[in-house]
Amino acid sequence: MSNVRDDLCFCNPFLIFSCHSRRTFIQSGLVIILPVLKSKESAMTMKIGILSDTHISSPDNDFNELVVRCFGDCDVIIHAGDLTSIKVLEAFSDFEVHAVHGNMCGASSYCSLPREKTIKLQHFTIGLTHGAHLGHDIELSLWNLFPEVDCMVYGHTHRPVCHYQGGVLIINPGSFKCTSRYGSPGTYAILEAGDYLQGSIHEVPVFI
Repeated sequence: MSNVRDDLCFCNPFLIFSCHSRRTFIQSGLVIILPVLKSKESAMTMKIGILSDTHISSPDNDFNELVVRCFGDCDVIIHAGDLTSIKVLEAFSDFEVHAVHGNMCGASSYCSLPREKTIKLQHFTIGLTHGAHLGHDIELSLWNLFPEVDCMVYGHTHRPVCHYQGGVLIINPGSFKCTSRYGSPGTYAILEAGDYLQGSIHEVPVFI
């Protein structure tokens, strides 16, 4: 399996693996990498849905349906910016929501949301920013922005990332909005926080 990037975590939502260290599984042509961090205390597992770069002015029926399909069993939602309108968060009214603004956000989002924030979930600390202001190497700059966190979440690049580096889980959920009907599908991330901190990338379902 040459040309497989080890910074991506591709997951079939119907095929779930778990592990206690960073390993690669190959099953039915899928490469699944599950980076994991250990919690200091035993805890109930919290499921966190992560998305970014929705780039819409308001949620329509299709978007609301996707929210149910992708995040229906989540406890918390994290949006990593470029909503574009703050109205997008209305689709998540039944969830605890954490969000930041991005460089493409409208005035409503820019004025209502911070550029970056730190979130405490279970026994873990998560740093969240869109990342557009961090220059060419966003992940390198994240270390200065969030020096003491367990997980760093960013957006902006539209490229899904889920990897473990230097004791920290780094996640970019990619763009929730697909590039076109026949282009790249949208993606999102699921983060599970319990005894371990575990992330995975999923494709957004396509309506036919």
